[in-house]
Amino acid sequence: MQNAIITADHIGKIIDTLILIVVAVGASAALWVTANLLFNQVRSNWVRFNALIGYAVGFLLLLILQGNRLLKANGPDGSSITELGELLWTPFFGGFLFAAVAYVLSTTNNVNQRLWIGAGSGLALGLIIGARLAEQAQPQLEILTLLISTIVFGGIGAAIAVLRGRQYQPTLVVGSAIGAFIGGFGLPKVGNTYAAPVGAAQEPSESAATELVLLSSGSVWEAIITTGIVGALFGAWVGLMKNAGVVGRARIDAKSRAVIFLTPAMTFLTIAIVTPTLITIWLSLKDNESVRFVWFENYGTVFTDRDSFDVSNWTSIFTSRLFWLGIIIGAAGLLIGLTIRRRTGSGFTAGGPAFFPLAIAIVFVVFAAVSVLRGTFMNNVWWVFAVTLFSTGLGLAIAVLADRAKLESVAKSIIFMPMAISLVGASIIWRFVYTARDTSKSQTGVLNAIWVQLGKWSTGEGLLNLLGTILVWVLVLVAITSIARCLTARQYDKLPIRVLTVLFLGWIAIRFTFDGIGGFRTNSAGVLVPDTIDFVQDPPFNNFWLLLILIWIQTGFAMVILSAAIKAVPTELIEAAKVDGATESQVFWRVTLPQISTTIGVVVTATIVSVMKVYDIIKVVTNGNFGTQVLANDMFQEAFQFSNPEIGATLAVILFLSLLPIMILNIRRMQKEV
Repeated sequence: MQNAIITADHIGKIIDTLILIVVAVGASAALWVTANLLFNQVRSNWVRFNALIGYAVGFLLLLILQGNRLLKANGPDGSSITELGELLWTPFFGGFLFAAVAYVLSTTNNVNQRLWIGAGSGLALGLIIGARLAEQAQPQLEILTLLISTIVFGGIGAAIAVLRGRQYQPTLVVGSAIGAFIGGFGLPKVGNTYAAPVGAAQEPSESAATELVLLSSGSVWEAIITTGIVGALFGAWVGLMKNAGVVGRARIDAKSRAVIFLTPAMTFLTIAIVTPTLITIWLSLKDNESVRFVWFENYGTVFTDRDSFDVSNWTSIFTSRLFWLGIIIGAAGLLIGLTIRRRTGSGFTAGGPAFFPLAIAIVFVVFAAVSVLRGTFMNNVWWVFAVTLFSTGLGLAIAVLADRAKLESVAKSIIFMPMAISLVGASIIWRFVYTARDTSKSQTGVLNAIWVQLGKWSTGEGLLNLLGTILVWVLVLVAITSIARCLTARQYDKLPIRVLTVLFLGWIAIRFTFDGIGGFRTNSAGVLVPDTIDFVQDPPFNNFWLLLILIWIQTGFAMVILSAAIKAVPTELIEAAKVDGATESQVFWRVTLPQISTTIGVVVTATIVSVMKVYDIIKVVTNGNFGTQVLANDMFQEAFQFSNPEIGATLAVILFLSLLPIMILNIRRMQKEV
């Protein structure tokens, strides 16, 4: 029986959803057809077109006010009516007033008549709307605030018109109207919420139960005066507009089609993106109860919170081993570059001998800084820097190495495969990879299993220890041999990477042979026992192991995009460079790379946007614990778990502002290409 009820409920929901879809599509189609029929009147009947536009504007304005309960909810006889009738009554009949004003304005071209008709009609409509405003929408009338705001915005409007070489009167009036609206409704109090005894609108007492009571800050007359001024100014602005001539009507008819086609998409974008963004910004400026404006106090709270931004230990950067290792490698790269520059005149070119040491030095120094400067914001900086650099760099390297190689499609398919896995699924996979169990049990995490086994081999005796020692020293010899070949062939640009490889392999060989390397430690009794690594729980470098998950995924994306760009490079350029004696390395750095620089920019910006919004990985693996918090997860927790919507909104705005420059840069680049 229960299953039958659940099935019936599901069927009912499906039917409701289908009905909603049909109604939405039908309404959209009806609006689209109506809009086309409306603008068909532009050339044939200008007066009728203006009247219909006036009715549409009035209907939508009053519908918005009524739908948000900003107008009194009474029927024509003063009694309450049905919900639908209550919603449509005022817009339906009020729209005729706007239509009448538009009709009268369209019948005259006299400037003075239009100005007086527009201002007078706007004043009358404003007075009517003000009288109908609900109590919670009635503002306090602050004359000085209203006057200053009107003058300031009117001046801004006039200045813009003068700078653009146009008549200043219309923009002066519309700027004044906007300023009057802001000074009348935006800056003064509109309704006041405070705790009061249940059932009474008075100051709360300590013993009485309390509830939030909404009282009006202003009166009906204050609302009437404010809306009358705003209405008169907007009406004057409409009156200053001239009736279009034959050429103007033709232009309106032509441009209206583009607007009609774009309006549905722009409407959906406004509802789904623009409106929530504005509401979030508005919410970030209010207190925890979303009632009182605190302006930028929430932003100050976020940036002064040590969990979000902690630079108190900044001097430790200069004692970090990563920092000094980066300084040493950077100094070596700088010395190499200066030496080559002295001989050839160009020692710091991309892909040259000094390039990779300097790049590695920058990575070490940045890692040293973000591992010391802690908090949510620095974690995001770490993610953006590391994921963008490594995923783009690895994707580019794989795309170049796999280009026109055997089994290219197979290799690229395997590398691209992680893109088919959701971030949640990938996080679960890597969480198992990073798992560290008690050392008395066998390790199920792949990395810790390898680490502990390596410790056993390097500290034990027997065949495995011998084979491991031989293997690491053979690798060292191979690396030294490659250095000798570079010196013989005078390929000095390949030396820095090979030298770094020899140093790294040499360190591993010495540790493996004499001290042991891997997962082991000496206990209090002096006995060697297994030891694991808490990849997820040990700050601050647990952040690196988490961002490695996204690198694993994003590398495939970068590889596919960059591989397509490399294949689009004209072969004539590559062949011409080879004829001139360029090596494969020079061809890549000086021919191929400049040709795909735009694509690299797109990949970088897309990766930065994805990284800044990262949420799933942190949520699944650590939930922001152990110093791994990022902006998106912190925003969710503050807003929905800790009941701090204003802090959550503040973090959302900060995240949006962080992404905005990247998006603007990307859009401008795309526009230049078009």
